[in-house]
Amino acid sequence: MNETNHAEGGIPPDAAPADGLDALAAAEARATENRNSYLRAVAELENFRKRSEREVENARKFAIERFAQELVPVGDALEAGINAGAATSGPALLEGAQATLRQLYRAFDKGGIKIIDPLGVPFDPEWHEAMVAQESRDHPPNTVLSVIQKGYSLNGRLLRPARVIVSKAPDEGN
Repeated sequence: MNETNHAEGGIPPDAAPADGLDALAAAEARATENRNSYLRAVAELENFRKRSEREVENARKFAIERFAQELVPVGDALEAGINAGAATSGPALLEGAQATLRQLYRAFDKGGIKIIDPLGVPFDPEWHEAMVAQESRDHPPNTVLSVIQKGYSLNGRLLRPARVIVSKAPDEGN
């Protein structure tokens, strides 16, 4: 019967009570070690969560920092142009304004802002807002004849549609 008990997971026939206590102590030590490992993992996960929250908050707060750095010189150039315009006028003022506009467009480009200037292209209601439809014999219907206000997109997403005048077929009655 002793052999049967041992084969079924019972106590071996030659096992002493001290061996059982040693096994129990070893199991308790493993349990304590596992609990400590678990607590460290929970603490690491909590620290990771807090660090991630801080990083996301900083990303939101400073997301436009590079773009802002590109716009600051444009503001400086506009201010200098206004001050110079008060003292002088003429071609120098126009050249300064054109240079400032080029600088602004470079800042837009670096910030992922694209200008939508659809002159002469087919009307696209997703990117253009038709303000007026004007008869035209020179252009096919639904072609942008002129741009009232340029549109802008940010990384492929529409910020503002271009406001346009669109051609339509001439009225044959007149």
